[in-house]
Amino acid sequence: MSKKLFLLDAMALIYRAYYALIRSPRITTKGKNTNAQFGFTNTLFDLINKEKPTHLAVCFDTHAPTERHIDFTDYKANRQEAPEDLLASIPDIQRIIRGFNIPCVELDGYEADDVIGTLAWQAADAGYEVYMVTPDKDYGQLLIHPNVFIYKPPYMGSKEEILDAQKVCEKWDIARVEQVVDILGLMGDAVDNIPGIPGVGEKTAAKLLKEFDNLENVLANADSIKGALGEKVRNGRESAIISKKLATIITNVPVQFHEEDYMLKAWNNQELIDSFTELEFKTLGKRILGDSFNAFQTAPAGVQTDLFGNAVEPKGTAKDEESLVAAGSGFNADKNINNTPHAYHLLDTAEKIQAFVNKAIEQTEVCFDTETTGLDANEAELVGMSFSYTPAEAYYIPCPANREETLAVLQLVKPLFDAPSITWIGQNLKFDLLMLKWYNMELKGNLYDTMLAHYVVEPEGRRSMDLLSAQYLGYEPVHIEELIGKKGKQQGNMRDVPVEKITDYAAEDADITLQLKHALHPQLKSKEVERVFYEVENPLVKVLTAMEFEGVKVDTDFLKEYSKQLEIEAKQFEENVYTAAGVRFNLSSPRQLGEVLFDKLKLDPKAKKTKTGQYATGEDVLLKLAANNPIVDDILGYRELTKLKSTYVDALPEMINSKTGRVHTSYAQAVAVTGRLSSNNPNLQNIPIRTDRGREIRKAFIPRDSDHTLISADYSQIELRVIAAISGDPNMCEAFKQGRDIHTATAAKVYGIADEEVTKEQRYKAKSVNFGIIYGQGAFGLADNLGISRTEAKEIIDNYKKEFSGITRYMDDMINFAKEHGYVQTLMGRKRWLRDINSSNFTVRGFAERNAINSPIQGTAADMVKMAMIRIQAVMEKEKLRSRMILQVHDELVFDAHKDELDMLKPLILENMQQALLLPNEVPVVAELGSGFNWLEAH
Repeated sequence: MSKKLFLLDAMALIYRAYYALIRSPRITTKGKNTNAQFGFTNTLFDLINKEKPTHLAVCFDTHAPTERHIDFTDYKANRQEAPEDLLASIPDIQRIIRGFNIPCVELDGYEADDVIGTLAWQAADAGYEVYMVTPDKDYGQLLIHPNVFIYKPPYMGSKEEILDAQKVCEKWDIARVEQVVDILGLMGDAVDNIPGIPGVGEKTAAKLLKEFDNLENVLANADSIKGALGEKVRNGRESAIISKKLATIITNVPVQFHEEDYMLKAWNNQELIDSFTELEFKTLGKRILGDSFNAFQTAPAGVQTDLFGNAVEPKGTAKDEESLVAAGSGFNADKNINNTPHAYHLLDTAEKIQAFVNKAIEQTEVCFDTETTGLDANEAELVGMSFSYTPAEAYYIPCPANREETLAVLQLVKPLFDAPSITWIGQNLKFDLLMLKWYNMELKGNLYDTMLAHYVVEPEGRRSMDLLSAQYLGYEPVHIEELIGKKGKQQGNMRDVPVEKITDYAAEDADITLQLKHALHPQLKSKEVERVFYEVENPLVKVLTAMEFEGVKVDTDFLKEYSKQLEIEAKQFEENVYTAAGVRFNLSSPRQLGEVLFDKLKLDPKAKKTKTGQYATGEDVLLKLAANNPIVDDILGYRELTKLKSTYVDALPEMINSKTGRVHTSYAQAVAVTGRLSSNNPNLQNIPIRTDRGREIRKAFIPRDSDHTLISADYSQIELRVIAAISGDPNMCEAFKQGRDIHTATAAKVYGIADEEVTKEQRYKAKSVNFGIIYGQGAFGLADNLGISRTEAKEIIDNYKKEFSGITRYMDDMINFAKEHGYVQTLMGRKRWLRDINSSNFTVRGFAERNAINSPIQGTAADMVKMAMIRIQAVMEKEKLRSRMILQVHDELVFDAHKDELDMLKPLILENMQQALLLPNEVPVVAELGSGFNWLEAH
């Protein structure tokens, strides 16, 4: 086997890993951002696993100045400060590297690329294949040695890429890799603040090198270069010389490649266990260390803990239970069922069940959990139920496989379920309520969902019971895999597990969830999120349960015919593309499409390539080409139709429930940080409505029978009404009060004309500003979006800010509030925590600032529609209506309405939507309503 050395450019990979997850950061239960640690570890492990290096090292920069800084004081001076979370990740990453028994190499006075370059050439001379793992383009100059390569690891869905000298030359359009430093000397490098020759870009630099071979010859022949370019070269002589020196990687650093130091060795498993436990790499830890790894296994030595895993005082002192539980113990979970006192009872006779019900019905709160045969509540069967009302004590009632026998068991428990005075505690209670509904049972009392309590306390991050238990109780529950194997509840069979084992597992779930309630409850008060929990999230659980249970009827005959139609139309688009291209190819292959569009048809001489080296052919790229190239419309048409067909038209019939003949979407209540609901199977939020073909899919959603019709009720421009109300901007508030079209009113103000003079184009531009400015869109983004000049875009934005100064003031106020308090909030008190709002890194800080501006708007709109759902459902149940609320999509509610109830139902819906959450500054909330035989017709 050949000897392969991999040299990793640590900081380049750390930056890359950090920013890859910036929009959905990984935050531990202690509030630590682990984007960089997680991404770097994944890259390192995948590289070891897949590429099988024999030798490996990770090279770091140091804080000491280098010769480049001495030669050019502005070297890397324009780089923004590294994000604080990224800097904090470096010790963790170095610890992980040590755990893998891999050397970290660094040397004061030199950068990592100098160290890598030196080691690479030494190892290559010794007969090694050397792979420099980095996304940095400068490394191409080192490929002079035939045994040295650049290895770009997979990133954001792209595959890994290995570059040799030929590929580097093709990328730069140069003849020899030695010219990489010449091209950098000419064009500079903005990332490292290497100036180059002002006004000389990559293509011009490559052209000069084709003629003069190297930078020195370019400068020597500057007088023969005509026109403005010659002037630039002559004026930039000194800048070019220093730039080439700055870009040249040093290959005689005083480091030595001793192969025994870089050989891969056995890992230091304890170091990795400690690191992964602290960083909460539960799944990644198992992937690397095997199933024996337990992310909860390390506990502080010598600390005495109580039932909840919290530190306790020595005998003779005391703390009240609430403060103990509220304090939490962090992620280290050394408590489990085997070393913690508990009393879990199996109730397997009618007498035992009756005795339990008689006692439990006297309680004010009872924790409840179901065990089932699967994760889809609409398809699964009950295996058993667990209950707890005292910490460390719980009860399990098994349910027979025979449905009639299970119904008999449930009748014994029904008096408890029907008790209105009991508050039912659970983790993701919607699932348990839905299971009961399939057995004609419900919980009559109030609910307290620990998953939702954690959601309003900490909207970001994960909230599985295992994680919450570890964080707040220092306790590791039994894992389902321990009962039914690796594949878990979805594919395993709980009925095959001995009842004694299920008793421990199920009773523990109820017990731990009860304890979680005690731990989380004080945080609702301390973080001032009680109102949104009790008035919005908790009561919504029963509403969503009812909606998911009802489902919606789907017209399969329509879908079958529409699928055929889409296939015919897509085929026509495909043939049009082949005719225009003059060649047949795989239209679904982005690589082949890019080659046809940009190599063969030359549609864009400045076409950009992705990190994998292929042309970018995304929708945004194609739309810019569409005006002058008819082939692009056919490509976009083909893509739209094939996606509609596969994602919705052909998929929806497969989702029909065999028991009901209806589609039952599942709503996720605790995912979106803004408070919005999301859905899956099917994902209703993504059903396209902007194109005629996409809207057509809504025809497939129909009433249950001829006695019903569909009603669609939609909030009108709710987010703009919310920002007007919160900001108090007089012009925008007045426009809404007068019932004017807000985009026309905005255009009239921006252009200084009357409403009736506003053109369609001006209204469209105003609409783009209305929606764009609160999401941080500037002149560049607006110009790109509207296809106008940056000058015109800037003028529109400047006029907007002048006429709607209250909006600008709101944006500034929200950012300042967040900087002072660390969060922003909706009108209902839903909080969005912004831990990066004071970051010195402007990219990270800017992302937090945009969230500070738009989260109160999106969140308030989300709260409003949820409160409307709660109000409408309550009235429908009180009036015992036969109509049902069946769908929620963005700001829209859909009802399967009985025709006899339409006269009552329509005003009921409108009134409750418009009164659900009154806005300040007397800004009216308006909802619009339609009805029809299908969803499209109703909308």
